[in-house]
Amino acid sequence: MLQSPIKDNFSDLADPRDENKRHNLIDIIFITICAVICNADKWEDVEDFGKAKFFWLKRYLELRHGIPSHDTFNRVFAALNPEEFNRRFLIWVKSMNPLIADEIINIDGKTVRHSFDTKTNTSAIHMVSAWANKAGIILGQIKVNEKSNEITAIPELIELLELEGCVVTIDAMGTQKKIAEKIVDKHADYMLALKGNQGTLKDDVELYFEEIDEKNYDTQIVDYDKHVEKDHGRIEIRECWSTEKIQWLTQKEDWKNLQSISLIRSTRIIDDKETTEDRLYISSLHANAQKHNFIIRKHWGIENSLHWVLDMAFDEDHCRKRKKHSAENFAIVRHVALNMLKKETASNLSIRRKRLTAGWDSDYLEKIIFQA
Repeated sequence: MLQSPIKDNFSDLADPRDENKRHNLIDIIFITICAVICNADKWEDVEDFGKAKFFWLKRYLELRHGIPSHDTFNRVFAALNPEEFNRRFLIWVKSMNPLIADEIINIDGKTVRHSFDTKTNTSAIHMVSAWANKAGIILGQIKVNEKSNEITAIPELIELLELEGCVVTIDAMGTQKKIAEKIVDKHADYMLALKGNQGTLKDDVELYFEEIDEKNYDTQIVDYDKHVEKDHGRIEIRECWSTEKIQWLTQKEDWKNLQSISLIRSTRIIDDKETTEDRLYISSLHANAQKHNFIIRKHWGIENSLHWVLDMAFDEDHCRKRKKHSAENFAIVRHVALNMLKKETASNLSIRRKRLTAGWDSDYLEKIIFQA
């Protein structure tokens, strides 16, 4: 019987069921991951996929009692320990894609909107994920506790990740002293957005940059970069001012390894309408306007390459799985599937088309599950 990376990495999961079980746990997991790769978004879809691909699946699985019912899939994933499942996911990611130098890792949260349950008064789950821009994969995720928020979940996720030599970007909610310290302790750098959640820090940085003009500032003090993009009648100008001359900043010593501050000014011109937005950042990196401008642009990778894809290609926001751990575990399955689909680059298809093609073409599905 042929072996697969899915079986290599998920076979040792603890089975949550009692001794009366007709189907192997790894068979259930294998079928589910393959089905989700092939455009299945509901438990009924997973069962239908298994029945349609039964003889193909028999090449890899025992399937002693055929394909499980959709109720069986639901019960197993509702009972499966999500922390252990996530741990195996993290080990698999590390084995498939060791991080490269200067990787930009975006950390951000997303709510699975229809995973709430009014019958049990259970809120929709909120997952915080880490996205590696250069590798184009999800490094890990963690569910936010119902009685907590991203501020407590982000340090837990950082603790699970290998970050040495990387740059971590987080939106303003994650701009916390303990989070910055956790990143530095992982031998990584941070680029954190500033808003009004850190006392006077934002006001002080904003005041410093107020008088800057790229034509007359002292280049020994402030570094400057300008990037222009033109696309379908839209012009976007992104300017960055960055300095590490911040001895005047009274809060400097409160942030571990704080080296520089930056201002990003985004100007968008669509037809005759022009809008401008300023954003402020603190960083453990030395001042380098071109590098900071690039890193901050890449922060939107988690929105464009992960959250948007999960919504548009996987229809995640309409997922109605609610039973116990079902929604959280299915979110991890989607991340496994997305990583496998992202790693297949030879076809140059969109994620949506890859999912459809894998469902139609077993050879292509094999290519996806064996190259990861």
